[in-house]
Amino acid sequence: MAIARNPQFVIDCPDPRVLADFYAALLGWESQVEDDGSWGSVWSGDRSIQLQRVDEYRAPEWPGQEVPQQVHLDVDVDDLDAAEAATLALGATKHAHQPGTSFRVFLDPAGHPFCLCRAATS
Repeated sequence: MAIARNPQFVIDCPDPRVLADFYAALLGWESQVEDDGSWGSVWSGDRSIQLQRVDEYRAPEWPGQEVPQQVHLDVDVDDLDAAEAATLALGATKHAHQPGTSFRVFLDPAGHPFCLCRAATS
């Protein structure tokens, strides 16, 4: 049985509104941005890309890695505590910095951050 579902890639950026408008136009998808401009989404059906404002954002230097690519994965879970235990058992590490209460930040075995997010209830 799966621990999590509904993977969503989250892209760091200086202005989610600009990126939401860009990707909505490029893909022909819908878009929405939080009133404070901190978070945006573009979607079509069950596919989506999330956009997260990062203060002092620096664009990646590709293909070099002086400033690596900035993206992480969010997944929905029904029970954060149960999902945390199962995720740790798979080899993830819980990050020391936990900035919210509706999600938890982990590092995969290679050190990439990802979040378990409490699924919205209907």
